[in-house]
Amino acid sequence: MSIKPLIILPDPVLRQVSKPVERVDGALRKLADDMLDTMYDAPGIGLAAIQIGEPLRMLVIDLAKEDEPPAPHVFINPEILDSADQRSVYEEGCLSIPDYYAEVERPAAVRVKYLDRDGKLQEIEAEGLMATCLQHEIDHLNGVLFIDHISKLKRDMVVKKFKKLAREKMPGSKAPGKLVG
Repeated sequence: MSIKPLIILPDPVLRQVSKPVERVDGALRKLADDMLDTMYDAPGIGLAAIQIGEPLRMLVIDLAKEDEPPAPHVFINPEILDSADQRSVYEEGCLSIPDYYAEVERPAAVRVKYLDRDGKLQEIEAEGLMATCLQHEIDHLNGVLFIDHISKLKRDMVVKKFKKLAREKMPGSKAPGKLVG
């Protein structure tokens, strides 16, 4: 297990649509473990494979509080089957958009089918923070970021800020580049 570098906005990799996982095997389980290590190190509560440069439809979530034992969940090829009409608002952040948070409105509950780390088909009915986290991470698999759910003005300001930071980290370059860390 190892900690992987995070892909940071404005890297275009974050806009890629991830490909379905074709086989659950030891290499994929190792990737899931690496994703969990990376997420815990950041620290965060969710991570999509694309955020470490792996364009696969896989994500990890752990909503355990600091004083609780870890409760990691691995979701392979997750698909939202149904979502509630009722909406809820959470202040979201993202490991790929460090130190930026915004209120995002999403369905309050979702039903998701997925494969677990053993390749077994599962289904979860989630509400509250788990529903929000699942939707946020599944968005990543589709090349969508949480800032796409806020006003264009706010989104443009965030993107401009991160492009400037990318240029500052890569002297002599006017093009956005891959940032790690």
